[in-house]
Amino acid sequence: MSDLIRPEGPEADDIRLSRRGLATAGLGGLLFAGYAPAALAAQASPVSTPADGLEIANVSYPAPDGFDLPAYVARPAGDGPFPVVVVVSEIFGVHEYIRDVCRRLAREGYAAIAPAFFVRVEDPAGAEMARVQQIVAAAGYEQVMGDVAATLDWASQQLWANADKVGITGWCWGGKVVWQAAARFAAIDAGVAWYGRLAPPANATPEQKAAGQPWPVDLAGDLKAPVLGLYGEADRGIPLDSVEAMRSALQRAGQTHSRIEVYPAAPHGFHADYRDSYRPADAADGWAKLLALFEARLK
Repeated sequence: MSDLIRPEGPEADDIRLSRRGLATAGLGGLLFAGYAPAALAAQASPVSTPADGLEIANVSYPAPDGFDLPAYVARPAGDGPFPVVVVVSEIFGVHEYIRDVCRRLAREGYAAIAPAFFVRVEDPAGAEMARVQQIVAAAGYEQVMGDVAATLDWASQQLWANADKVGITGWCWGGKVVWQAAARFAAIDAGVAWYGRLAPPANATPEQKAAGQPWPVDLAGDLKAPVLGLYGEADRGIPLDSVEAMRSALQRAGQTHSRIEVYPAAPHGFHADYRDSYRPADAADGWAKLLALFEARLK
């Protein structure tokens, strides 16, 4: 397994020569079914949220490029209408961790929708890390924003969805998407970004800088809704100077309702309960802050 201490996957010097993730997936049986084996920790005890009392569905709807976009939906049973939360995955796509997050949100009264942004190429959940990075790199900004737009449009057609109250949350790769989507879509009322890149790395090539555009630090003035950023002090892929740059950009833009929380000593992926990086106290605190923001803006 690789220690996932960076937003878009490890670099060469991050790799530990161990296959315990894959081995655990085999030995653990159904306990770990559906989790991305490339990141699964041997000692993992993932949160498991039951589906009783919820409506669960695997759906699909057309994206702007004509692709039939799959998505996982979890919502409370009943007619609703329920406020909508778009759930944006980390680099492993809509695997069991993301599905469980959707069920957690459904238990709080939200209709949670997790689009499968990567499957035009391949489902990254079962792939080796090098392949995962290739799959993720193929999901460009316009495709992803088109998929978010398709999700919002589909939700607006569901009788159980209150499309006038929409939130978005995402982790790692998805954290960056939260900032981008909140700057693009007026329909979004609140966002929570978990450790998504804010600016290009200091050693990024011109090609990498261009490929990552638009960067959240350049979008602060365009935010159409409050965004709460949740970051780790020990995140080796998102240095604190980029966090401070984002804070400064928000201040200059007068975005007083958006803010960033930094958890001392927390690594990248501190909410991911199936990884070594999981920090239960920080994850619980961040989740409580997410619920407070969504309660205030969506209910």
